[in-house]
Amino acid sequence: MEQYQIVPWDDMLAEESSGLNLEQYVPPELEKLAYQVCKSYNMDVRGMTLITSKPDKGGAIWRIDTNHGTRSLKVLHRTPARSLFSVGAQEYVVKQGARVPGIILTKDGKNSVVAGGKLWIVTDWIDTLTPVAKIDLEGAQTLCHGLGEFHKWSKGYVPPLEAGKSSRIFKWESQYQKIMTKIGWFRHIAKAYPEAAASSQLLSVLDTFENQAKEIFAKFQASSYQKMIRKGEAHWGLAHQDYGWSNGQMGPEGIWVIDLDGVAFDLPIRDLRKIITSTMDDMGMWDLAWIRGVIDAYHRANPLDRETFELLWIDMAFPNEFYKHVKEVVFTPVEFMNTELGPILDRVIATEANKWEVLRELEKDKAKYPEGDYTELVAAPSQPYTYRDYAKKGRRVEGGRPLERARSVSNIIRLVVGPDGKGILLQPGMEPGDVWKSKRSRSDAEPVYSKPPKKLREEKKGRRKERKRKSGEPAFALPLVAKPKKENVKEKLKEKVKGKLKEKLKEKLAKKVKPVSVKPSKKSKPAKALLPLKPKSGKASRSYGRRPTEEDIRRLRTEPARRAARKLMEAPAKPKGKKNSVQAPSSKKKKGAIGKGTFAARGRSFKKAKVKAYILAYRRSDVLREITT
Repeated sequence: MEQYQIVPWDDMLAEESSGLNLEQYVPPELEKLAYQVCKSYNMDVRGMTLITSKPDKGGAIWRIDTNHGTRSLKVLHRTPARSLFSVGAQEYVVKQGARVPGIILTKDGKNSVVAGGKLWIVTDWIDTLTPVAKIDLEGAQTLCHGLGEFHKWSKGYVPPLEAGKSSRIFKWESQYQKIMTKIGWFRHIAKAYPEAAASSQLLSVLDTFENQAKEIFAKFQASSYQKMIRKGEAHWGLAHQDYGWSNGQMGPEGIWVIDLDGVAFDLPIRDLRKIITSTMDDMGMWDLAWIRGVIDAYHRANPLDRETFELLWIDMAFPNEFYKHVKEVVFTPVEFMNTELGPILDRVIATEANKWEVLRELEKDKAKYPEGDYTELVAAPSQPYTYRDYAKKGRRVEGGRPLERARSVSNIIRLVVGPDGKGILLQPGMEPGDVWKSKRSRSDAEPVYSKPPKKLREEKKGRRKERKRKSGEPAFALPLVAKPKKENVKEKLKEKVKGKLKEKLKEKLAKKVKPVSVKPSKKSKPAKALLPLKPKSGKASRSYGRRPTEEDIRRLRTEPARRAARKLMEAPAKPKGKKNSVQAPSSKKKKGAIGKGTFAARGRSFKKAKVKAYILAYRRSDVLREITT
């Protein structure tokens, strides 16, 4: 089941897909995988019928006949984490009483199965669903009333921790700016291909729609949008993002909402605006009575306030439909302008004929709706989350996502950022307000780490310099102090006993041996001059190597070491009135010492040999670790 990875199949070769409707086709590997997924459920599949597929994205829906009745099997084309957000939302609204198909659990009690790199779900199949009338006002009111009910039921949803969160509530400003930027691209493309059929017609209308976009965007910036989003995602709930006559159908007890794959946190009126503007585009004109009727139907299910109605009006006035129809010119400019763009522009311009007249009249209805209360969340709106618009290089956007209290019951320790910009650790069950408002000790009130990163880097750099300086100092500057060894009592006793035995042995020997007196000779001959002994045959004589030079001293690594070596090479002051003797007096010569005469007899300087011995010992020191070539 994990060997086959689901990928889009809309790029099949022409000979393979000739005469084949790809939306009614799935690869054989995917169909085989579907049967294997069904084995994860406690049901026997007796038949499977493909309803529709998404060959460009890799999704499909089957109707399956089981021993528990008819059900639906669906592979969601988004990533498993993102699809888990939608599945969790579907489970949530069903528990709230929404008319949404219920999710069937697997044998393990899970709501989904991951196979082929995608998420699979099994839901109830509603047989009696029928679409409502599209142009008829009564059918449109029924559809929008069902939309309002769905939005009301979705309030308070908190996605699973492992789900990929989808939110558009903070992106309205960046979306408007993107559309205005793309309209500028349309002008550049039209000028780049003046020979295209619809190039001149596109240039003639761009100024009108660009001015509309700028004017409405200024009204949007002056609206209550920033205050509204401070309420947070759970307050507003979910938007379907693809609601219409196919995904909202009449069934038992009212409108049933299906195909919840793309649900996301958003201001719910975005769904209502899409229904209104797309229907006006299909009708070819703006109908004031139709618009008022669907807004009133929605208001009865999910009441609107004055600020929300104003934002709905702004979203209708913005040239969304113009952008939606013309944006294809960016991908295939010449082909699109030569074949499709002309009729599209004719229809859009015809629809715009009475748009502003209807909107100016509709704007007067704002007084019918009560004002919303958005004053209590002015301070610290983004605790503990802060939303940043990454399209604007991370600039902070006023507002944010408040902490959902449903998550605080989990056994998780969280690190949050307070209003002062400092981090605070929250224990399970604690909220940021509990920490900031309660009386705490100074140690508890301190942030986790308040030092800026630059200061931390400087401290670390200073510690490295200090270690490097200490390692370069000469050995004699920092003498090592040996720790006194502990006395071993047993060894001490042994030594004592040995000493006493030796003394007794000496006393016995002294009694047995009589001392012999030696008379000194009358004529003592002067001692002969000591000559260096010749090396014995078969043994190599010791070689002292070459004498040290100034170059050897310069190779020492540290300046204190070089100064110490030069000091050792300085010749000692010679006493005046005395001559250098070839051999030191035998009376002053110590056992094992090397006299000056030995070096003089060998033709070497005693002073230079001594200096060399010091330098060699200095280089081989374990503390300095000097390395010379």
